[in-house]
Amino acid sequence: MTAADARARIQERFGVDAVADGGLGVTLPRDRWQEFARFAHDELGCRYFNWLSAVDWQDQGLEVLCRLENLDAPLVVAMRTRLPAGQTRCPSLTSLYRGANWMERECYDMFGIVFEGHPDLRRILLSDDWEGYPLRKDYAVDTPLAPYR
Repeated sequence: MTAADARARIQERFGVDAVADGGLGVTLPRDRWQEFARFAHDELGCRYFNWLSAVDWQDQGLEVLCRLENLDAPLVVAMRTRLPAGQTRCPSLTSLYRGANWMERECYDMFGIVFEGHPDLRRILLSDDWEGYPLRKDYAVDTPLAPYR
């Protein structure tokens, strides 16, 4: 499948334009996050979960991003969804991509994003008693913290 074919199928199915920039970039509402990931997996052949991360846009909320690839085509799809200010919940992709497991845990640990449906959502980098989320803009960097053990 070519990127142009994938772009047309995305437009037809989801009504959003997939921006071509070395791959396809798609911005989706949160409630269509899992649906699009399943579509990319089953219909576009994107079975390789490359990475997942987040961005804190302060007053505008958090944004979750991930990159899926069809290694046979080759086709790259970058997904993103915006969580409104004060919202920290996003559907998990672990049921489709096992590789999402640790990356979603890392996003939870660093940004406080709760991935609904994740099988083992707990801190992965910081201790269980750590307070706050270090990659959020509202994290107090001048707070004295216990040394890492």
